[in-house]
Amino acid sequence: MAHQLGVAPILSPKHPALWKGTTASITHHFPSPPRYFPKIRAVSLEEVPPNALRRKRDPDWWGGFSLGVDLGMSRTGVAVSRGFSVRPLTVLELRGQKLELRLLEIAERQEVDEFIIGLPKSSDGKETEQSNKVRSIAGRFAVRAAERGWRVYLQDEHGTSTEAMSLMIDQGLSKSARQGRIDAYAAVLVLERYFAMSGHGIELVLPKQLELQEKLRIGPPRDEDF
Repeated sequence: MAHQLGVAPILSPKHPALWKGTTASITHHFPSPPRYFPKIRAVSLEEVPPNALRRKRDPDWWGGFSLGVDLGMSRTGVAVSRGFSVRPLTVLELRGQKLELRLLEIAERQEVDEFIIGLPKSSDGKETEQSNKVRSIAGRFAVRAAERGWRVYLQDEHGTSTEAMSLMIDQGLSKSARQGRIDAYAAVLVLERYFAMSGHGIELVLPKQLELQEKLRIGPPRDEDF
């Protein structure tokens, strides 16, 4: 019956085939040993410190550029920090996936490795309905950023819009110019507050996938030609 099913018979030392010159072997099948992989654990803020904290620890450190983001429901302001220089970049009238992809393009061009997203809070420091919306957007965006080894942080932005208007008035910008650029200047102030506080109180937005967290720990790939 075993031959009919295509299964080799199990031979014992008393089997006739072993005593008539027929070559036969007895094969023992053991389960394969388990394969061990290094355990991936959740990353901590200490393992991926923000650039502001690294700068505080080493004042001579100039690496790591930061992109400030002032998220809005219709317009998003963007600013960049390169070394000790912070400047407004642009205002994006995009939402959803188009906004996320555009931010990634800007980050690639500006060679940044972290995003500082403003988190709206009330005057008493409590989070609002708008805070929840920003957290939701930041959480989705953090997945895309982590795929490239880029980090996403949340920074309290309370009052930055008012401060941005005062800053533009002090710089002599016209009313029409202020209306079109206030979101970008608010992003500037998000970055300036972040660096002034040396990253204190910053919140790291982590993707749930441990594999992506490991990419954050490793960091973005280095440019061999740099």
